Amino acid sequence: MLKVVTEFHGHAGVFAVAGYRMGERALRDLGERRGSFDLDVTHKTPLQVQYSCVADGWQAATGVSAGKLSLHIVEAPVSGFETVVQDRRTGQRLVFRIRPEFLKRFLDIPYDRQAAAAERVARMPEEQIFTEAPLPARH
Repeated sequence: MLKVVTEFHGHAGVFAVAGYRMGERALRDLGERRGSFDLDVTHKTPLQVQYSCVADGWQAATGVSAGKLSLHIVEAPVSGFETVVQDRRTGQRLVFRIRPEFLKRFLDIPYDRQAAAAERVARMPEEQIFTEAPLPARH
């Protein structure tokens, strides 16, 4: 995971790793594979590094991309910081939100401590990083 995030994002940043973990979970829960054209991800985020880095993790984990029109970045306040993933084939939708405790612990970690923190995030239980909830299906 850390190698893939580093190759894609440029380094193993905490928030990119968190996004990767969410993307892996979405693939598993939707029964999809990486690179599927059935996935559609909308990342609602403040337009600030760290928050926006989550989208790179989603892209690294799932293969969604702006070029495939399957990754959308939408400006939102911190209170609206979330990622919605939809299976276009089934209409099933899930919303992922970074836990406030995670933000408090990991936001603004200096660059020279990112790699060690990202390793911790890679091993943390998912429940300590994010929440996941279903949304009404769209067809």
